[in-house]
Amino acid sequence: MPQTVLLAEDDRAIRHALERALSLEGYEVTAVADGVEALAHAHRVRPDVLVLDVMMPGIDGLQVCRVLRAEGDRTPILMLTALVETADRIAGLDAGADDYVVKPFDVEEVFARLRALLRRTSPVTTGGGQGGAVADSGREPQISDRQVEAAGLRMDLQARRAWRSGRELELTRTEFELLELLARNAGIVLDHSTIYDRIWGYDFGPGSKNLAVYVGYLRRKLDEPGAPQLIHTVRGVGYVLRED
Repeated sequence: MPQTVLLAEDDRAIRHALERALSLEGYEVTAVADGVEALAHAHRVRPDVLVLDVMMPGIDGLQVCRVLRAEGDRTPILMLTALVETADRIAGLDAGADDYVVKPFDVEEVFARLRALLRRTSPVTTGGGQGGAVADSGREPQISDRQVEAAGLRMDLQARRAWRSGRELELTRTEFELLELLARNAGIVLDHSTIYDRIWGYDFGPGSKNLAVYVGYLRRKLDEPGAPQLIHTVRGVGYVLRED
């Protein structure tokens, strides 16, 4: 069965071009012109992935994200945005989006990001020590098919829930996948290209700020006053999860 895409884009030319490209790529596409139609269709038939333009009349893409996430809908969401400032990207993550593509975009990049989002519908599994250097890890992470425990974190992989010191963390799909990857490899420095490959399925190159944005946002949800920082930057290499 082809994977289903719900596309919401108010620009007719972009909507038709992207609908045709996705269809030729093998997706089953429903294309709508605004957020109202997107919500109505998502409530009727749940797609495998949503592609939402940020700027639409009436209910925009950010509002669609907020409504679906408030309802408990965790369907992967890719945002199309002409906004390139970091604060604008953060707004999309706040709303519950999983990834974004900046206009004007290459359709091959849209395909790559959709493939990565759809692969991540199932929990990511990783092999410890691949693509990284071992740091001082303290206690070894405890890993099973259902749970990961490391550095004061507990993650329920089937329920896709995470806690730090008993406090539940409200995480988007991408944040959960990134935290799981770091927790499974606690004490191991994972380089940028490894993280991009495991989380997005594509290395966007040294100029990309995508990973830094997600790490910064995840840190704000993890950090607690008086508690040690968990995610550490290893300059020129990547990131490691450990308790100092």
